[in-house]
Amino acid sequence: YNGNQIVDVNLTSEKKVALKLGEQIPFTYEVKWVPSSVKFDDRFDKYLDPSFFQHRIHWFSIFNSFMMVIFLVGLVSMILMRTLRKASTVDLNRYSRDEKDVELDDMEKDLGDEYGWKQVHGDVFRAPSYPMIFATLIGCGYQIAIVTFCVILLATLGELYTERGSLLSTAIFVYVATSPISGYFGGSLYSQMGGRQWIRQMLASALTIPVLVCGVEFLVNMIAIAYQSSRSIPFGTMVAAAAICGFVILPLTLVGTVLGRNLSGTPDYPCRVNAVPRPIPEKKWFMEPGIIITIGGVLPFGSIFIEMYFIFTSFWAYKIYYVYGFMLLVYLILLIVTICCTIVCTYFLLNAEDYRWQWTSFLAAASSSVYVYLYAIYYYLFKTKMYGLFQTAFYFGYMSLFSLALGLLCGTIGYLGSAFFVRKIYSTVKID
Repeated sequence: YNGNQIVDVNLTSEKKVALKLGEQIPFTYEVKWVPSSVKFDDRFDKYLDPSFFQHRIHWFSIFNSFMMVIFLVGLVSMILMRTLRKASTVDLNRYSRDEKDVELDDMEKDLGDEYGWKQVHGDVFRAPSYPMIFATLIGCGYQIAIVTFCVILLATLGELYTERGSLLSTAIFVYVATSPISGYFGGSLYSQMGGRQWIRQMLASALTIPVLVCGVEFLVNMIAIAYQSSRSIPFGTMVAAAAICGFVILPLTLVGTVLGRNLSGTPDYPCRVNAVPRPIPEKKWFMEPGIIITIGGVLPFGSIFIEMYFIFTSFWAYKIYYVYGFMLLVYLILLIVTICCTIVCTYFLLNAEDYRWQWTSFLAAASSSVYVYLYAIYYYLFKTKMYGLFQTAFYFGYMSLFSLALGLLCGTIGYLGSAFFVRKIYSTVKID
């Protein structure tokens, strides 16, 4: 003890008693008080592992990701400045002439500065297919991104690891409190795309994440009950979660949706949308959206690969994760790398005269979650000693939720970066 506070407990058993059927066993205990110089705020330091979390490879991964950020930011800046400089001096009616009348070198044709992305100015702001689903995913991604940032920041400032369940309680509270964000951005985007079934879209924004979480949790909980595990969630807790969704999240999302539709639901695109969609020409195989989506998540996953090992170890092993400053830095690096990679993917897609950039940018950024889930499979097989139906369902159930949330977050951030880039380059185009 230190003053009037207990800072450490060492529990030992001195006399072992054989267990026999029907025998009564007396339990006795004694307490020995020992003064300590350890402060109450530092009582958890003995359980932390600085040699593991602050290892040189952790610092090296941060440095490696930071150098990747510098490279990608330089690449995007070069593309943006070069594109805007050329666009400000060339008029679109030049491209209506025959290709023989315009002399272009091979380098400019490949990069598309003299044609390509400008040809689709009348279709680039066309609403994507399945606008309700798209707007719902973007709204949920907005909310997850803000919730993640707030929870990491609070954990960095408040040392939430010292209290059992405090991190989860904080995440739930922040998620519920930020429900209007999902409604606002999802509702405004759906209105800009010309959607009219806004009530259905609002319900989808409010219930998508809770339904997915509760669905996975229900399946895992049924298996836990069958195994009579202490991990099973009581029925009262599930009723409370349903009440929160119905009486708190739904009304807050409705408020956000109404505000989003009325404040920022009017489209203000720099180029008007043509009445007839432009046919998409054939392009090289590596310019297809499927290939772009597949490779779009490689670099974002590479920027968080090392940190995933530390997070998985603390979540599934005995380590206590406490270096939330590292996590905040990696989170910001992930956002920057995702934005830069998605902008590059969108740039090459538009140069191929393919204007389906909305879904492509979202899925290209969200594909990093697929690589994270594949790494989770590797971690389960080679880094854990789990076995049996319950442990397997518990692991892969929660890893699927983690990967899904990461995909929504990265997909939304990638779409936002691409939307800013597309609006920026087409706002400088002169159209007769």
